[in-house]
Amino acid sequence: MIAVIKIGGQQFKVEKDQTLYVPHVEGKAGDKLELEVLLADADGKLSIGDAIKTKVKAEIVDHVKGDTVIAYKQKRRKGFHKKKGHRTAYTKIKVTDIK
Repeated sequence: MIAVIKIGGQQFKVEKDQTLYVPHVEGKAGDKLELEVLLADADGKLSIGDAIKTKVKAEIVDHVKGDTVIAYKQKRRKGFHKKKGHRTAYTKIKVTDIK
């Protein structure tokens, strides 16, 4: 069974026992989540919209940070330059059940 879920404004195609990195979700490692389902496919039978009876349950595995992204600005011959960086926060989740 495959489902398309929505987390943090992004959509992900998931299967049972899959681990994936999603935008930061509040909670501690080990907490359980029930995710919003947009589309479900059960053996070729599609469910969309109000017809969805599928529930996707997941567990938070860890909170991690992504790679450093550098934003650099410079104006030539003016001596002006700015360098800033950030690391985006992600949550690693494991899909435990799709019913």
